[in-house]
Amino acid sequence: MARRSVLFSPGDQPELMRKAPGAGADTVVFDLEDAVTPDRKADARAAVRDLLADPSFDPDCEVCVRVNADRRAAAADLDAVLDGDPRIDSVMVPKAESAAGMVEVDELIGERGADLPIIAVCESARGILEAADIAAAPAVEAVAFGAEDLSADIGATRTEGGEEVSYARQHVVLAAGAADVDAIDTVFTDIEDTDRLAEETAFAGQLGYDGKIAIHPAQVSVINEAFTPAPEEVEWAEKVLAAREESGGRGVFRVDDEMIDAPLLARAERVMERHRAADE
Repeated sequence: MARRSVLFSPGDQPELMRKAPGAGADTVVFDLEDAVTPDRKADARAAVRDLLADPSFDPDCEVCVRVNADRRAAAADLDAVLDGDPRIDSVMVPKAESAAGMVEVDELIGERGADLPIIAVCESARGILEAADIAAAPAVEAVAFGAEDLSADIGATRTEGGEEVSYARQHVVLAAGAADVDAIDTVFTDIEDTDRLAEETAFAGQLGYDGKIAIHPAQVSVINEAFTPAPEEVEWAEKVLAAREESGGRGVFRVDDEMIDAPLLARAERVMERHRAADE
């Protein structure tokens, strides 16, 4: 499953949630955490529950719910959204700080009769330092980097170049790569500046990220385009994968003037996965 674009939608706004899949994101996240004020949590749980249980709600994208970081609140969130037979594909856990915490959330999900992958958000100093263990936790299928919360946690000042979070950003993608799970880049907060969003997203792809969080539907197409392979990349990947079939299982083989080995095969498979996601 490709997760090029991960669009957040506030859990207490039913009309926006119902419209969110129409933006074209690979993943839509109904947010019960930061997007909802404390006095609106119960209303948001009810709104998300009602939408997920509606038989007419059956979008093509991945449907995820971000629960609250506090375990009691997370349990209440899961009680609501896993009631009945909901249309939910994954659970996002904010402020992830340990593998044990991911196991705990997985157990909460299992106690409610569900078996769902977790998207863990590393967005604190401890979460960044524990990212490798978090990414390797059994239920975790993706890790996301949260630059804004991290900056607040460590007292950093956000800059346009992002030097203050550069180490953390690269650390998270390395942790994801080591665990062979998806890496999702942080939000871009200026929803009007699509040119810089495109640059930021392209750079995230160069770092090794598989996708990026969107906080407005208008950001989705820009992010998807940045993570969609160019025609020449697709042509290269098709040649590589075709040559693999013809190679008779050899570990190294030649395509044009390039020697292909396991890392380049993995790159070709990733290119084709993103290409298929764009077609869909």
